[in-house]
This record gives sequence, C-alpha cells and structure tokens, in this order.
Amino acid sequence: MPSDPHAVIFAVESSCDETAAAVVKDGREVLSSVVFTQIPLHKVYGGVVPEIASRSHVEKIGAVCAEALAQANMTIYDVDAVAVTNGPGLVGALLVGVSYAKGLAYAAQKPLIAVHHIEGHIAANLIAHKDLDPPFVCLVASGGHTHIVHVDADWEMKLLGRTRDDAAGEAFDKVARILGLPYPGGPELEKLAKEGDPNAYRFHSAFNAGEHLDMSFSGLKTAAMNLVHHAEQKGESLRRADVAASFQKAVDDLLCAKAVHAALMCNCGTLALAGGVAANGFLRSRLEQAARKAGLRFVCPPMNLCTDNAAMIGAAAWWEWKKGNFAPLSLNALPSKKFAQQNFFTGDAS
Repeated sequence: MPSDPHAVIFAVESSCDETAAAVVKDGREVLSSVVFTQIPLHKVYGGVVPEIASRSHVEKIGAVCAEALAQANMTIYDVDAVAVTNGPGLVGALLVGVSYAKGLAYAAQKPLIAVHHIEGHIAANLIAHKDLDPPFVCLVASGGHTHIVHVDADWEMKLLGRTRDDAAGEAFDKVARILGLPYPGGPELEKLAKEGDPNAYRFHSAFNAGEHLDMSFSGLKTAAMNLVHHAEQKGESLRRADVAASFQKAVDDLLCAKAVHAALMCNCGTLALAGGVAANGFLRSRLEQAARKAGLRFVCPPMNLCTDNAAMIGAAAWWEWKKGNFAPLSLNALPSKKFAQQNFFTGDAS
C-alpha cells in the first residue's frame, strides 16, 4: 500500500462508444474531463457498430488524452498513476484504451491500474457527493448492465442482484425502435413518455415477483412489442406515447422495488443510482421518492457523470491505488469481466 494515499490519476475509458480521458485527484476532485461521443457515427445504423467504434477510438484517443492533460495543466509525468477500463465492454474498443494506457504508463514509468467499468459508474457518486463514503448499495442501470451492488467500506463489491436477460437500457432501446424512435432510443422514449398515460397498459413478468433481487426485462419488452405488433396487424390505432409511458413505468417500478429492498436488507442506510439509465429523469425521481419513503438516503450523479466518462474511472482507480492494486503491463482487455460472485448475506461464493 502506498505510504501516501493522495494521488493524481490519469484515466482512460473506451469500453463502448465514448472515447474519454480525465485527470482526477484523490478520487473526488476532477481536474479535467474530456469525452468524444460517437453517437452521430452509429445513429444511421440504429445502434453501436463495434468495428466503427474501435476505429473511431483509434482515431480520437491521442487527441482526447492530450486535451485532458492540457486542461489539467499537466503532462503524463506529473501524474501518480495511469488507470484504464479493461472490462467489461466491446473487446476492440477496450483494446484501444488498454493499449494506449499501457504505452503511457510504460513511457512515463507510472503504475498501471485496471478498473472495472461498472465500478467506475458507481464511483461517479463519490465525485458528485463529497461526503459519501461506503458502505452503500448501488443500482447500476445502463444499456449493457443492470446490477444491484453492495459496496463495502474497503471498496469491495458484492453482487446482490442482476438482470437475467436484457439490461434496462437495452430494453428501453428495443421498445423505442419498435415505436419508430431514433437512436439512442432511451432518451427518445423518455421524451415521448412525457406525453402519455403511464397507466394505460400493464406490462409485467412473473419472474420478477418474490423476495429475490434478480430481474428480468425480456418479458416486459416482449409484452410491449407484442402490443404494438398486434395493433398494426389489426389496423388499430395505438397511442405511442401511452405505450412509452406505460413501459417506462413498468421498468422503473421494478428497478425501484428491487433496489430499495436490497438496501433495506443490507441495512446500510444509503441507496445510490449510477449508469446511463440514471440519466432518466423519471427513474431518478421515482427512486428518490421510494428511497426517502423507506428512510434511506438517496444519491445519484449529475447527468454528465451518468454516461460513460473517464472521471469516474479515475475515481474508482484511487481506491485501487490506496490498496496498492497495480496491474502488469501484460494487462489485457476482458470484455466479459465480472464481479467476484459472493453472497452478501452468507459470505458463500456463488
């Protein structure tokens, strides 16, 4: 463990369709943050094209990293460590960031820190809420992941619940596509839902009943898609806004119920929200209301820290710095990188 817990960390994030770099001090203070988004490149295809994403990362990562250092008025030799997301994510996209970060660490003779992408999203809350310290429970909801995670006092993660099929953001995107909305579908569905009746239709899945903390969104998505398809086949009119509002409510009801239940079971007093779907205003409002009603403190990052960025990676990396968890220069991309699966309530591996 380093003798001095203070550290300035240069962080790189390239797990999907954002090329990002940041300089973060002591896991809380963002000295710079630069994000290049590829959304315009993928919009014409209705989703992220991995090959296009990888090529764009190659083209932009040098300039993004240089700009992040310039904004912090630093060079790579001024930082204490280099951090990078090495999973989960798109393998080609991850390899670009990992390779670039390893090159920087080697050239500047700095320690290299590997960061789990989901831990980065969770750490965004520490940037936004300076007084927040673990332990707490966090709901991570994004286009690729839906996890309920317990974060202990030593920044060790234990998975409490997860989706068994589609991620929440993925379900939003698929229903948005059926409704004829452009990519990215989640924000467009939220916008349309504001015009609809959230009680017009009831979407449910039998799997989600009970005390367990796992979730399924596939049944909810299929029910919404079948509703739209059957109406089209019969030539019946259907208010798209009502479908959007009802589907959004069904997903958010499920997320809120499972997350609050998890926080109460862990008796930690704080419930956090993170990930791209955390930018959904309806979910933020509903979860805050549900948490406060249950006597829990609720926290979530600002919108700019919900989507992929490198500041959150630098924040998570600081905890690894404190523990002396450094990666070798043989570090590889792990597209399916997972949490250590341990049962929070029994301590047994699962």
